[in-house]
Amino acid sequence: MKIYFIGQKGIPTIEGGVENHVENLATRLAGLGHEVYVYTRHNYSNKNKKKYRGVNLINLPSINRKNFDAISHTLLASIHVLFQPADIIHFHSIGPSSLLWLVKLVKRRTAVIATFHSQCYLHQKWSALARTYLKFGEHVLCRFADVIIVPSRVLQHYAAKRYQRQPIYIPNGVTMPGRNKEIKELKELGLDSGEYILTVGRLVRHKGVHLLIAAYQKLHTAKKLVIVGEGSYTDDYVQELVNKSVDNKNIIFLGNQTGSALRALFANAAMFVQASESEGLSVALLEAMSYGLPVLVSDIEENAEAVANAGFTFHCGNANDLKIHLQKILQNIDGAQNRGREARMRVAKYYDWDNLIKETVAVYEQALNSQQKIERHFQTRKIIKHYSISN
Repeated sequence: MKIYFIGQKGIPTIEGGVENHVENLATRLAGLGHEVYVYTRHNYSNKNKKKYRGVNLINLPSINRKNFDAISHTLLASIHVLFQPADIIHFHSIGPSSLLWLVKLVKRRTAVIATFHSQCYLHQKWSALARTYLKFGEHVLCRFADVIIVPSRVLQHYAAKRYQRQPIYIPNGVTMPGRNKEIKELKELGLDSGEYILTVGRLVRHKGVHLLIAAYQKLHTAKKLVIVGEGSYTDDYVQELVNKSVDNKNIIFLGNQTGSALRALFANAAMFVQASESEGLSVALLEAMSYGLPVLVSDIEENAEAVANAGFTFHCGNANDLKIHLQKILQNIDGAQNRGREARMRVAKYYDWDNLIKETVAVYEQALNSQQKIERHFQTRKIIKHYSISN
């Protein structure tokens, strides 16, 4: 199959759950022998890079502004793909999916898939106008995509109830890591194994890093708080976080980390915390679980679904409750590590990419077969109509 991905910033991943998802999906599809194309942005990916692990990269420009970056790039990608011999066009996220109608209108033989990753309009960084447009994108995705994929049961139930469509549940996945702790990389970051609490994600308000900092400031612990990630058009928020932490040398901002450095951070953390107010299905959380870390997350439905009984939860938005749970876990770290081992087993069973790729290919094949049947039906009707008129 010839498969095109639209909506992501690009690959290889620098940051972003959607980008991580697309990279894993695209490279595995290429490894199975499919012809895969991923649209990338000038402001994210190396525009001179044309191939990555068997995946073809198509780099296009975008308007590098918060409200226009994704949609301007998606418009160019959607026009470009109209002239490509695609079997599958897979849109990611509700914002970019606002333009999938254009592809549906022209590419009638092509199966148009869309992944509804999250309700992005709940994220506080967006203006009222942007939230309205994102809701429009959700409507287009759920009404016009040939197949809707969702990464959580919560979103599956929401879309089914609101749009009377039955989305297909395929969660985000991770590659199960080995047991190598990569101590050398950790030392280069100035950290000691087991001596820090880790959080990983974009520094945007709905991720709740300010709440985590507030809770940590009240703790009595020698363990450091390591914050991995950068802002996303949220410079004011990032500065707010820095200001809250300026008097505490044990709060460490490491910016974006990838590759062996990120693996070392996960492998050697004492525990992982995610204080987010809104999620689809967090890849960072799944990665932490795959390393067998004790995980403490806000009790929103999406997080509770991911961790089940293999993690700890606190009341979303409550810094004091977060602090209490942090203290309990740190005081009984051996018991918490048992829960971490359960988390690793849970990820291996339900969120391993090697299993999820098979489900995705099956969805693609079924969608493509359905489109081909529809096309044959219309072609048959045209032929019958032609001969009826002729006679």
